[in-house]
Amino acid sequence: MASDESPRVTAAASDTSPTDPISDTERYSRQILFPGIGAAGQQSLARSHAAIVGCGAMGAASASLLARAGVGTITIIDRDFVEPSNLQRQVLFDEDDARQSLPKAEAARRHISRFNSAIAIRAHVSDLVPGNIAELLGPADIILDATDNFETRYLVNDYAVSESKPWIYAAAISAYAATMNILPATSDAAYSPTACLACIFPKPPTGNVETCDTAGILSTAVNLAASIQVTEALKYLTGHADLMRRTLLSFELWNPSAGARIDQAEISASSPRPDCEVCAQRIFTHLSGRNRAHITLCGRDSVQIHEHHRPVDFAALRARLRTHSDIQDLRSNDLLLRFRRGPHTITVFPDGRAIVQGTTDVMLARSLYARFIGA
Repeated sequence: MASDESPRVTAAASDTSPTDPISDTERYSRQILFPGIGAAGQQSLARSHAAIVGCGAMGAASASLLARAGVGTITIIDRDFVEPSNLQRQVLFDEDDARQSLPKAEAARRHISRFNSAIAIRAHVSDLVPGNIAELLGPADIILDATDNFETRYLVNDYAVSESKPWIYAAAISAYAATMNILPATSDAAYSPTACLACIFPKPPTGNVETCDTAGILSTAVNLAASIQVTEALKYLTGHADLMRRTLLSFELWNPSAGARIDQAEISASSPRPDCEVCAQRIFTHLSGRNRAHITLCGRDSVQIHEHHRPVDFAALRARLRTHSDIQDLRSNDLLLRFRRGPHTITVFPDGRAIVQGTTDVMLARSLYARFIGA
């Protein structure tokens, strides 16, 4: 028999307005219960500032995790805009963002503000370059790498080492994920320094470099790398730098070797390489701009990227581009490879130089180059 009693609204519920702010005690209660963070750690996070370079799949996942953890200020830097192909893996964006082609940094700021309005999000629709890196990254306590190219990673490495600022390398491509903490030497001896990026990778990859747009990517690989990256950042921001991993950690999620569920590899990065050009000799080539690709406006509505000295394998690049439904008019000979994507025509030369036609926007041209040729 049904009861004739009506549901009662408690006094606590009736005293709460839908517009009242959510208290930190409620929001972070389960995280505060975790002994590694606790109430003191949560307060440290609220006072902290993390910067994320890039807001594609990795950056979106890391930004979301940092924001939900309560990091008080997050700077997001990205030069690109949201496209439909991003929605498979870039967790902060939706179909409206793609239809409007919103800049990723701004779209991320809007979405984060809806689930955590108590923190500050600084969105910069910008290309990180030597001229603005100090302004954009200087205020941050830690830097998270979510870029799509080694040129920017080497720039971040130069800046971080020169300023004794910690940063965390992270990458994901296909079903592969990797991450490494870089803890430069400091005067206060809060931790012993690790290897920097140049210690492990003295030279950038050459030739055809795989990207998400040429090799594809699993969102699970992205989220694994982002989860590890943010966990390491939380250790640092709550005063547990001594617990941070001191290896280059990588996973192959799809095709493990026989007998293993997930291939995992670790390379020691526990101490700097004695002859490292960056952290030992303190030669900051990328920060000075000497290794940066020269970019010029080339005729009407064209940008030329002078990325010399990295030979391009036309046969391999052509094979990868053929898998894209949005690539048109793909053709090549011994002298050049050319294709069209939407309003843009990209011509690549054997030495790595390229001309992007259909724009005078340098950031867009650099983004297209990084996505389809690699950088």
